Amino acid sequence: MPSNLRPSTAELLFPSVLTPETLETAAGPVAVRLDDASLEAVARCHEYLHTCVAEGREIYGTTTGFGPLVVYAGQDEGADQCENVLSHLEVGQGRDLDPPVARAALLTRLWSLARGRSGVAPDAVEALVAMLGTTFAPVIPEYGSVGASGDLAPLAHAIRSLQGRGDAYLGTTRMPADKALAEAGLRPVRLTGRDALGLVNGTSVTAAVAGLALAQLHRSVRVGTALTALLAGVLGCRPDFTAPEIFEALGHDDTAERAADLRARLAGHEPSGTRALQEPYTLRCAPHILGAAATSLRHARQVVTDDLNGISDNPLFFPERDVVAHGGNFFGQQVAFAADLMTNTAAQVANLAERQLDLLIDPRRNGGLNPVLAEDPGRDHGVQGVQLAATSLVVAMRRDTTPSAMQSVPTNFHNQDIVPFGTQAAFTALRQARTLRLLHGSLAVALRQAVHVGARRPTADACAQVLDALGPTVSRDRSWAVSVRAAADVLDRAC
Repeated sequence: MPSNLRPSTAELLFPSVLTPETLETAAGPVAVRLDDASLEAVARCHEYLHTCVAEGREIYGTTTGFGPLVVYAGQDEGADQCENVLSHLEVGQGRDLDPPVARAALLTRLWSLARGRSGVAPDAVEALVAMLGTTFAPVIPEYGSVGASGDLAPLAHAIRSLQGRGDAYLGTTRMPADKALAEAGLRPVRLTGRDALGLVNGTSVTAAVAGLALAQLHRSVRVGTALTALLAGVLGCRPDFTAPEIFEALGHDDTAERAADLRARLAGHEPSGTRALQEPYTLRCAPHILGAAATSLRHARQVVTDDLNGISDNPLFFPERDVVAHGGNFFGQQVAFAADLMTNTAAQVANLAERQLDLLIDPRRNGGLNPVLAEDPGRDHGVQGVQLAATSLVVAMRRDTTPSAMQSVPTNFHNQDIVPFGTQAAFTALRQARTLRLLHGSLAVALRQAVHVGARRPTADACAQVLDALGPTVSRDRSWAVSVRAAADVLDRAC
């Protein structure tokens, strides 16, 4: 076994439901097992494609040119036609996608192709399976897709990497793709027939990126709930704002669930008796904000999961009905809308975290603790810098809330005369999810600092456990920036 190849740490059986959390397993090697029925379906569809071609049927991208050039004939040889599609789509720009994101995109593409409706050769499907079993990741640039007719440019770059052209990653090391393939024990993929178009003509980057964002945002709702409970515990708030009767009257199940989680986390909480009857909205209405976030994410989860498990390609082949269907199952509008919703949801949860941090550092509202939680105000400045950085982060998130899903610009010689920009919507949602982690890390560090400078230790066991888990993240031997990132990592595991 090559030195850079390690045993698979996860195993997936196809067919099974691909979820946002499953996508995260693709960060490392994953063994994908296709059942016999799926392998047979792929082979049967591939044979049907060749039958259709032999019969002289017109099939988009196989016998024709691409996009608006569909009225012209394509290359005569299958391998040349594959080169024909990839060569004009190798146009991406921008930074590389992180290797785990690139690998998740190809796992998603595999899930579509393995349903046996795309006409690709079994070898093309098996190449994706083999790649996912290693630490190989293609280099995929961020920009180039408009989220219609599939993520053509990003996936074209991915396939070039699998051919051994351009660059790729092995683990976290960027190197020439042919070298990465060799060290991973992989052979360059050879394409013919409809293989290249089948590999690129779907919204798999969009769906995968949105799925990864969604998995993190689900964690962040739990983290936001845990930090709200810890804030109430440190300040000694009255827990009345979590009373079940309030949420029975409201009628929103997700909000009631967030309130129930807060009550559970505050079990054993003893109010200080010094707080006002009603807390500011950053505490009193936190269940409503987090509950609304959970509702939005529940909708997004249905949309993204449907997309991850559907077939995005054109045309589709139905051998059992003798049908070749040309349509638009590459148009990522559903995920575009869902990703924009995730972006706005993340921004409001970030607003909550930033305002809770502001409450905590203010002596007028934090029970008289030192300003900015300094140990010796003026001689040190506590979490003053942490709050400044948090302000920068939350404004960056707000600026990103311009929706992508309706930013249509006609392109492709007016073949693609309306487009959804779902890929950019998904990238924004993932960026929002990652930034929200840092805002929660900032609030967590401030909560830890508050107890360090004299705030009471929470009396609820669940809150005390979170506080103790955060303890080692703050140290005089590390910068506040490192502490914030360490706290975000702890919260992902502890909540």
